[in-house]
Amino acid sequence: MNREDARDRFRRASWVNVVANVAKIVAEGAVGITFGSVALVADAAHSVADLVASGVVLVWGSSSYDAADVDHPHGHARIEPLTALFVGAVIFLLGGYLLYESTRGLLAGSEIEFSYYLLGALGFAMVDMYLAYWYTERANVGLDSTALTALAKDCLNDIYTTVAAVVGVIGVRLGFPILDPVAGALVSLLVIYQGVEIARENLDYLVGAAPTPGKREEIEAIIANHAAVEGYHDLTVFYDGTVLEVEAHVEVDGELTIREAHDIESELVDQLTALGDVGDAHIHLDPAGLGEWKDAAHEPQDD
Repeated sequence: MNREDARDRFRRASWVNVVANVAKIVAEGAVGITFGSVALVADAAHSVADLVASGVVLVWGSSSYDAADVDHPHGHARIEPLTALFVGAVIFLLGGYLLYESTRGLLAGSEIEFSYYLLGALGFAMVDMYLAYWYTERANVGLDSTALTALAKDCLNDIYTTVAAVVGVIGVRLGFPILDPVAGALVSLLVIYQGVEIARENLDYLVGAAPTPGKREEIEAIIANHAAVEGYHDLTVFYDGTVLEVEAHVEVDGELTIREAHDIESELVDQLTALGDVGDAHIHLDPAGLGEWKDAAHEPQDD
């Protein structure tokens, strides 16, 4: 998929999330305010944050598909996890606000008036979010966008939180109005958890964290199993945006010609970048047996 096609798919998925959240806010907000449901208003307010996040992803996240330029020689890949980190932060802050409002409802009591319109609005919200989730997941196949992944997770969590709101409304129908603010509190806690998880994952991408041990072992196996490799050292694997960078000193026969050495380096780079998570690899070839990485700390210093 070329860059422009990827950008267009990214934007379409972002627009779907924007429209879905607007529809959910209008449906739940209007009905929740009319009948005094804390759970519905909380769920609608959650979607306000989702709308802001979707808008940021739409406007800002698509910049990650811009080509490298003079000011950004390594491209714009880090914009995407930065966008997703913003999504997580907004969701976390709103979750805290919703928890505060739900706690107030628990302490002050609930004055919710039951209506089947409440269940109708919640049913619409679940279908709305499922369709947005389905489309976002489908659009993200081949893109592997962390920003779209964050939006998809948010849509899925919206379904779970809406189910909690349904429980609260049913509780009101059965004569237990306290279940409405209780459901609102559960929604709030799920929202906070979601925000923390999204932020944590994308912070790792931004600070250049190491991959999982399994992924590093997979990379080491590719280097070690090459027929011409006699050893390796100073292997570094880290995230540069959402993709991995590999740096390594690889030991080969010191009598190889420059062309032969170049071919080995190219083969290793091709094999490493063939892994789905590896964006680039930098291989430095050393003559086997020198051991300069071992002796460097003990070399005599000039007076």
